[in-house]
Order: sequence, then structure tokens, then C-alpha cells
Amino acid sequence: MLGVAKLAAGVGHIDLVERAEAAIPPGYVRLEVRAAGICGTDLHIEAGEWRCVPPMTMGHEVCGTVAELGEGVDGAWRGERVVSETYYATCGVCDPCRDGQPNLCVDRQSIGTHVDGAFAPTVVVPAHGLHRLPGDLSDAAASMTEPLACCCQALLDPPQVNPGDRVLVVGPGAIGLLAAQVARASGGRVEVRGAPSDGARLAMADRLGFLTSIAGADRLDEAGYDVAVDCSGAAAGIADAMRAVRRAGTLVQIGLAGKDVTVPYDLLCLKELRVTTSLATTPAAWRRATRLIADGAVALEPLVSEVVALRDFRHAFDASRAGEGVKFVLDPR
Repeated sequence: MLGVAKLAAGVGHIDLVERAEAAIPPGYVRLEVRAAGICGTDLHIEAGEWRCVPPMTMGHEVCGTVAELGEGVDGAWRGERVVSETYYATCGVCDPCRDGQPNLCVDRQSIGTHVDGAFAPTVVVPAHGLHRLPGDLSDAAASMTEPLACCCQALLDPPQVNPGDRVLVVGPGAIGLLAAQVARASGGRVEVRGAPSDGARLAMADRLGFLTSIAGADRLDEAGYDVAVDCSGAAAGIADAMRAVRRAGTLVQIGLAGKDVTVPYDLLCLKELRVTTSLATTPAAWRRATRLIADGAVALEPLVSEVVALRDFRHAFDASRAGEGVKFVLDPR
């Protein structure tokens, strides 16, 4: 089958190539992929900035139909439309695994980075990581459950936003707009801030009902926010977030830079900021994400900018990198 794969380490080395269909171990299922979103991590993989194990098919934000069951899997899953957690395997015995933090397992293997992922007609995943979603949610929107779960991991476990908190979200990409919605669902008064090149994304933030501002054009209300959430991963964005937080406030770092960056470090001490971060997801974050979707507390459909065929993956990657929309999704069908 054809899949979009990272073929070698370093910059580039991505192409649409023939890939073998993986076997199904006991406890796993094969999904027929209906939608697979392009994540910032995929762009870091393309740029050679994220550790992966090539050659492997990329893609981890997946919505699909359960087509085949491995030994021991409940037959009720057959034919179900689902989304899937991203971990193909964890050791299960290290301290993080035993503490319910498989995201921190040093032996963690994830689809799209360590083993073949979802930029292909099928993908094999563990049955224990499957989740059903409401039928009125489109496949493309459903594939955003994974980045939503990442935001839930960062903002809800433990809760970082209290009702009435003034919250600044820096970086209006998919993660930023999802984080803004999670913060609002927690009772925060949220503003979304972006760069001058983020016009389309800030327009989406405005349509979602958020205040917006542009770095370099609109004055930053320094020390005026209870919580600042950086989703940009850019040095300037992180610096804006650090300056925005009040004394003894909270800085939540979600965005990944992919390289060392220079920031005004002393502000962490001078303001006695509480800094918290997150990496990927836990099962609890997925449960919270699916509940937010079921309750209608987040809007996913408006964030889908374009759905394209696998053969058009380069257009989708280029548009994602250029910030021409919010979320670009591949559909192998």
C-alpha cells in the first residue's frame, strides 16, 4: 500500500512510497484510515528536528474504522468508527508506566515516529487505546481528538486555569486554538495572540469568540494575565508569554521549539512564576477530551482547513508550515 514515509534521518527524506501492511499482534486491531491530521511534530520530523526511527510511515492523529481484530480483541469493536491513542507499545513496568504516565516511558513506541503510522490506508494500533466518538462529528474533525487530548494533558491534569482567570494563549495554530477552548471551558477569559503572518488563524480565533492580538502591532498587557500558555514553540512567543504572566502566575509551555532557544530566563525567578509543561497524552487526558467533544464544549469542525489525498501530501505539508490554515488532513480514500 502507498504511505507517506520518513525514509532516512535528517532534513527531508519524505515521500509517498509503497509500504508493507503490518501484521496484527494479539490485542491489536487494524484500522482503515478515514482521516489523519498533519501535526507540528510531523513538520519537525520532516525538518530532522524530532527523533524517529526511519523508515516508517508518518502520522498519528487518526480517525478510522476497525477492519480486523487481533487475537483476544472484543468482537464488538469490529466495524466501529474510532480514534486511537498514539502509543503502539510501552514497557508497562517502569515507574512512569506504573504511575499512569505512559507518555514518559523511556521505551515508549508511538505510531508515526517509531512504528508505521496513519498516513496510509491502514494502521495497526492497540485495542485498549480506542475511543468511540459522536456520529455527527466528521472524520477530519474527529482526527483532532489527539491534539485536543494533548491540550487536556497540559491544562486539566492538574487544572491550570481557574474560573475567572485571565488567560493568554500564544500561537494560534491548531494546538493554540484547542488550548484556548479548553481554557475557556475551564472558566478562563481567553485572549489568543499571534504573529503578523497568522492572519487566517487569528481570524478563526475571532470567529470562535476569542479576543485576539498581534505581536509587534498590539501592545502586550505585561503582567496582566493569571495564566499564559505558549503554543508557538518560538523564542519570541515564549518570551511574550513570560512577560504576560503576573507575579506568582502560571506559565504553561506546550509548544516545542525543536532546538535550543533564548528566552528572558530571569523573569521566572523575578516573578516567582510557576512553570508547568506536558508531553503528549495519558489515558486520562483522552477521557477528558472525548467528554469535552460529547458535551459540545469545543468546536473541532471549524478548524479543518482542507482535506487532501495522500498524493497531495506536499501541498498539505507546505500549507501547514506556512500557516495558511489551521488543520490540514490527509484522507487515504
